[in-house]
Amino acid sequence: MRPSPVETFAFPVLLADIGGTNARFAIVESPDAPFRDLGRTPTADHDDPISAIERFVLPRLEVAPRSAILAVAAVIEGEEISFTNNHWVLEPGRLRAALDLDVVVVVNDFEAQALALPHLGVDDLVPIGGGRRRPGATMAVIGPGTGLGVGLMVHARGVWIPVPGEGGHVDYAPRGPRETAIVEEVSRRSVAAGGDGRVSAETVLAGPGIARVHQAVRTLRGEAPGALDPAGVTAAFEAGDPAAIETMGFFAAALGRVAGDVALLSLPHGGVFLAGGIPPRVVPLLADGRFRAAFEDKWPYREMMASFVTAVVIHPLPAFVGLAAFARSPQTHVVALDGRAWV
Repeated sequence: MRPSPVETFAFPVLLADIGGTNARFAIVESPDAPFRDLGRTPTADHDDPISAIERFVLPRLEVAPRSAILAVAAVIEGEEISFTNNHWVLEPGRLRAALDLDVVVVVNDFEAQALALPHLGVDDLVPIGGGRRRPGATMAVIGPGTGLGVGLMVHARGVWIPVPGEGGHVDYAPRGPRETAIVEEVSRRSVAAGGDGRVSAETVLAGPGIARVHQAVRTLRGEAPGALDPAGVTAAFEAGDPAAIETMGFFAAALGRVAGDVALLSLPHGGVFLAGGIPPRVVPLLADGRFRAAFEDKWPYREMMASFVTAVVIHPLPAFVGLAAFARSPQTHVVALDGRAWV
């Protein structure tokens, strides 16, 4: 099946937000209807996306979908799309045939997050610093969860254009001797486990990265590394554990530093937004000043950095806000679909 562009969608439109750990689904039944959340299912419980839709989604629907828009945590190339942090392989052409759909569109998961940004209200955001947003200006989104996603939203000639990428995989550059020692320990442990020792932003900022940093911190403190998962580290932080406190302080500053790098690359006068699974759970940590201090510490552009708004996205389903907006009005949400639409 040769991928082609799409100008309109036939409704109902099935929406999917597929990450490393869970796949969540929703349905938009008509152009003027809100999306209806269908719930989430662990990716580990299903062989592939088709199996998940057939077993988990279709029994929840009264009318079969005619189109599908899937946001995936994966690089979208060719007829088989392999996920970065789970075992699934998506074959959009086979999915279209199996469900008898008019069209299947596949976008990057943080394209969906970027598509949501113009449609989020004040109740969907917690500001954590900066000046005033410029209407219609470029916006950036960065989100640590199972992985680390990055996306941009650009406005031009009356339309919004999401810009996908794999910004979470850029090299992470530590600042200061303690942060450097932590990153070097993370790298050493990677080599000892058979890896290449490269430390990306995702290596230290995604959920598994919090666990890696915690092990490195405990080692540097002369303690046994331990094996806490990210939730365990967060619980230890809340309980006052010194190693966990240092770990989460590292997280706040490192996220600010990487978000600041994204801002330097894109000049997002519309704001920088923290999404994904982790930021909404640690808003007080991100608001305590360390994130913002690292974000602004970009001499000689500190004054410009101080002007950029930063906020945490607390809407529970922002990806579906973005995908639904695209489904209703692809003419004003211009998504590059070459090689990503199957009709």
